[in-house]
Amino acid sequence: MHFDRLAAFALLAALATSPCAPGQGSNIPLRTTRVMVGLTWPTHLAFAPGDSSRIYVTEKPGRVRVYDLASDTLLPEPMLDIDPLVGGGIGNVSEQGLLGIAFHPQFQSNGYVYLNYTANNWATVVVRYVATSPVTLDPDSAQVVITYAQPAPNHNGGWLAFDAEGYLLISSGDGSAANDPGNLAQQTVNQKLGKILRIDVDADDFPDDPSRNYAIVASNPFVGLAGDDEILHYGLRNPWRCSLDRRTGDLYIGDVGQNAREEVNVAPAGMTGLNFGWRCMEGNLCTGLGGCECNSPELTMPIHVYDRGPTGGTCVIGGHVYRGCAIPEADGTFFFADYGSNRYWSFRWDGNQVTEFAVQTSKFTPTIEGHTIANVVSFAEDHDGELYFIRHHLNSNMSAIYKVIRDPLATPLPDCNGNGVADTCDIARGDSLDLNGNGIPDECEPVPGDLNGDGIVDGADLGIMLGAWGECDGCDEDLNGDGTVDGGDLGVLLGNWT
Repeated sequence: MHFDRLAAFALLAALATSPCAPGQGSNIPLRTTRVMVGLTWPTHLAFAPGDSSRIYVTEKPGRVRVYDLASDTLLPEPMLDIDPLVGGGIGNVSEQGLLGIAFHPQFQSNGYVYLNYTANNWATVVVRYVATSPVTLDPDSAQVVITYAQPAPNHNGGWLAFDAEGYLLISSGDGSAANDPGNLAQQTVNQKLGKILRIDVDADDFPDDPSRNYAIVASNPFVGLAGDDEILHYGLRNPWRCSLDRRTGDLYIGDVGQNAREEVNVAPAGMTGLNFGWRCMEGNLCTGLGGCECNSPELTMPIHVYDRGPTGGTCVIGGHVYRGCAIPEADGTFFFADYGSNRYWSFRWDGNQVTEFAVQTSKFTPTIEGHTIANVVSFAEDHDGELYFIRHHLNSNMSAIYKVIRDPLATPLPDCNGNGVADTCDIARGDSLDLNGNGIPDECEPVPGDLNGDGIVDGADLGIMLGAWGECDGCDEDLNGDGTVDGGDLGVLLGNWT
């Protein structure tokens, strides 16, 4: 075996006590690397279930692009091009366009891909397409899932994702001009703007309505009450980017502010019907606009806010809780950013308070290649929980995708089996067992009873033990350390017989 077991144990122990241990946000050893370039106003990216070899990216004008990781190539032909159907998808000023993508959890068997875009009449359209290959969507397969009117071309939300129960979540902004003049975010009857919606796309409660191809989730908060049955949470201004913690199920919402504050909200897993306070509150400030009672105990306050302007930013970009294996020091840390100021931050949320808040800008920009990163627009995670993000570039076809990686200059993680992959990832991916949960692959630990060191416990080891039977001070055959080679040690050996 090609490993230094003592060194591996020592480094694991150091990680548990060093400044780089999980939770020490400012000392997390991370950097970023550019994965690809050449996109035109990208908005969202996703990985298809069961396929870790491709990145799927939406571009504002109405295209779904495919980047093949194996060949390091952005495929020249889009997976889908619906430019004629999409309204206002050019430039960084317009908030319209093709905004979100989500793959059905059973994509490998049904080929379903869901897109969120603004139509030429400003309406939000969530539509399902069917893949004819891993890189092609059938344009004739479009089926509208849900659509709702927008009174203005901004504040569209646009995020899509499937939760752990297989329900589709949709973020919807207040859809209106400054100050939400219609108080739409607070209205829950016949009003889907300023909300997080949750629907069941695997059934249809409205067979006679071609614009409503979904079923109502029975546990949604307004089912059986006054209020739209599709609503999960409300009181949001423009929840542009959200995410689900894959371990806890908590929903993180980056809600873009108006004049004063940007905010991050959390809806704990299992909670429904939360009111996040817009328009009577912007972040933790009273707006004086009415529509709800400022600081009411009925409102859910943001877990983090920051000021708009030179010291903060202009547009919060909700990120992800890191659950990957390549940067174990970052486990449980939420990363997010601001589009306008190009600042990056992190914190941990323990369910009651934010801890270990840290500025991460210097680690995100520039990349290890020296590329300057600005105007981050979206975060995403792959199958392993590794973190990616998109940034816009003023040259429209130079926007790019980046990956968050462990700092190459940091102390390497243990790789006890010498396969070039950190032990944490071998275990997380199921390539190695860790039955005792100590973070070291089982193949790297000596098996009790393997007295001749050949990797198995068999008759040869039994013979060695029998030859040492009796009193034994510190000998290898004394497996239970009681000073005697006897039946207790034989039981240990037989329990590991292979």
